[in-house]
Amino acid sequence: MFTDADAAALYDLLNPWDPTRHPSDAFFNELVMAADAVLDVGCGTGSMLHQARELGHRGRLVGLDPDLAALDRARRRTDIEWVAGVAADAAWDREFDLATMASNAFQCLVSDEELSTSLAAIRRALRDGGRFVFDTRNPRVHAWEEWNPSNATEVVDGAGRTLRVAHHVESLVGGVVTFTETTSADDGAVLRVDRASLRFLDVPTLGMFLNEAGFEVEAHYGGWRHEPVSDASRSIVTIARRV
Repeated sequence: MFTDADAAALYDLLNPWDPTRHPSDAFFNELVMAADAVLDVGCGTGSMLHQARELGHRGRLVGLDPDLAALDRARRRTDIEWVAGVAADAAWDREFDLATMASNAFQCLVSDEELSTSLAAIRRALRDGGRFVFDTRNPRVHAWEEWNPSNATEVVDGAGRTLRVAHHVESLVGGVVTFTETTSADDGAVLRVDRASLRFLDVPTLGMFLNEAGFEVEAHYGGWRHEPVSDASRSIVTIARRV
């Protein structure tokens, strides 16, 4: 049996938050530590906000995510607010200096309507001049071409089990990639299959949605050290400001 709680724990094993090793984590950490009130949209298991507290952040930290098992794991820290819901459910009004969507969570907003309603809610949650910072995969790099069983990852979980995680792309339609993630035991037995869709947006389209929602794009970067976006940039890191 492989439960939702097991899946949340596996996510942390596969994606450890470590600013000393991952420039992306260091980038977000610096922004979070400089803000008095932070809303992390798509917070998952809460690793980014956990670390902010450990580093001495004394302001308000709020994590929002629809995955209840991930939130249960996040709630191991009780000095942070954890709220169940999707981005469009954000009901705060001018309460945050910074909103974040790390680890490509922004790509989970697939339809035009979902993007528009989510951005409107995030903007409403920010104070005047507040920043919204997020990263997405650059569609020009075709990252989905690497999502196949030959690039499976193996990891040993907390129970000592060797697990294999593999991806398979089902379709690419209008910039939306639909794929499965299969978790198997070391004997090949399938423990869990998850299906998801992610939307890949280029810089002009990101800017269009942000502008329509009442944001001004402050910067698009092609990397975590403020490199310009190029055709070879794996990421598009966006900083937008509420106007």
